[in-house]
Amino acid sequence: MLPVSPGGGLPRLRPLRGVCGAGVRVEARTSGGFLWDGGSWLWKFQSSAKLISSRIMAGKVKWVTDIEKSVLINNFEKRGWVQVTENEDWNFYWMSVQTIRNVFSVETGYRLSDDQIVNHFPNHYELTRKDLMVKNIKRYRKELEKEGSPLAEKDENGKYLYLDFVPVTYMLPADYNLFVEEFRKSPSSTWIMKPCGKAQGKGIFLINKLSQIKKWSRDSKTSSFVSQSTKEAYVISLYINNPLLIGGRKFDLRLYVLVSTYRPLRCYMYKLGFCRFCTVKYTPSTSELDNMFVHLTNVAIQKHGEDYNHIHGGKWTVNNLRLYLESTRGKEVTSKLFDEIHWIIVQSLKAVAPVMNNDKHCFECYGYDIIIDDKLKPWLIEVNASPSLTSSTANDRILKYNLINDTLNIAVPNGEIPDCKWNKSPPKEVLGNYEILYDEELAQGDGADRELRSRPGQSLGPKGGRSRDSGRTVLTTWK
Repeated sequence: MLPVSPGGGLPRLRPLRGVCGAGVRVEARTSGGFLWDGGSWLWKFQSSAKLISSRIMAGKVKWVTDIEKSVLINNFEKRGWVQVTENEDWNFYWMSVQTIRNVFSVETGYRLSDDQIVNHFPNHYELTRKDLMVKNIKRYRKELEKEGSPLAEKDENGKYLYLDFVPVTYMLPADYNLFVEEFRKSPSSTWIMKPCGKAQGKGIFLINKLSQIKKWSRDSKTSSFVSQSTKEAYVISLYINNPLLIGGRKFDLRLYVLVSTYRPLRCYMYKLGFCRFCTVKYTPSTSELDNMFVHLTNVAIQKHGEDYNHIHGGKWTVNNLRLYLESTRGKEVTSKLFDEIHWIIVQSLKAVAPVMNNDKHCFECYGYDIIIDDKLKPWLIEVNASPSLTSSTANDRILKYNLINDTLNIAVPNGEIPDCKWNKSPPKEVLGNYEILYDEELAQGDGADRELRSRPGQSLGPKGGRSRDSGRTVLTTWK
């Protein structure tokens, strides 16, 4: 039975239009508490509005984040995605590393459905904790050695020819005796200590005497280095005391690398990385070991310096660095440097791939920190799981907005509700400023990895190139 208006007959109807689902238009007419949806009367307008609202939301990605950064939220809103709370049904959750720990926790975690994806792998820390990264790279090198791989070849001094890309590093307190043994081989060297689980330059200091370690030990109330203690773990690494300088200042590279899957490994390099400069000119003088404005490039530290420039933020684009090096060192040397940087990144990912939980609901955008020495040798310093999305300058904001935009285009194809079962192999036209760095399936298909293993003595590693073999072109690059 149809409702009647107070004056008798059918109520006057006013149109209500909208879009529901996958672009299907709806038209309804309302009067007071009634809603006509073209087939039946709904008695309560409020609940009817919710119904229409849910129909309109159907087909749209529902997002959550616990990182309130405009470069994220603006990208979600631009796509017409709908914000919900973490207690509601969501499709996309850009979360902090603390939250990801809870999501995949045995006690508090829950099963993700096929239409849900998150921005971290469950045990990303195998790469992004300083101690675990070094441990996994050391294990990877030993495994390649056991296999007799030419990649693990060493020179006459016992150094890896192709896998020597992390400074000599020990874990404290566990490796204290090993560290002392190494320290005494070159007592004039400088070492840098870093807490394993912190970022933004927190807790870092330089030492050049064993007595400084002992003082640190006393200050942190550690009774012995021989036994494991409950105090915070540190890594101690040989300090790169001959960094490449530009304008007399030390700098490092922040490069963004997106991993969509670890098995098979598929990763992308973002073309718009940048250099971070110190505000004070570099000196290896021991009198300046405590001056972090000389030694640490972290913006979180440098922005407090007297000479910090708020317009350019002490940053240079990677393209500017490349042009500078090409003009001062030559194109061939510069190309070799960037090939070696790419090589380092791929090998570090290969090192952790066997231990990484390759959950199909996950992708990750890492922040790689690389230092180049004055011989143009690149060194991997650390990898960040949550590279900063805070913008220190206008250009910084544009870069990070575009970084998130391009990341989402790869991780969430067409901005549609995700399906974690897809093959995670997007077409080239959606990559934006990303370029494919390594695709394990393609490499194996091309026989590139096979080629490396079967040709001992061949030019390996980042040197790459093509050579003639029985009249045909053979790929000898690591890609």
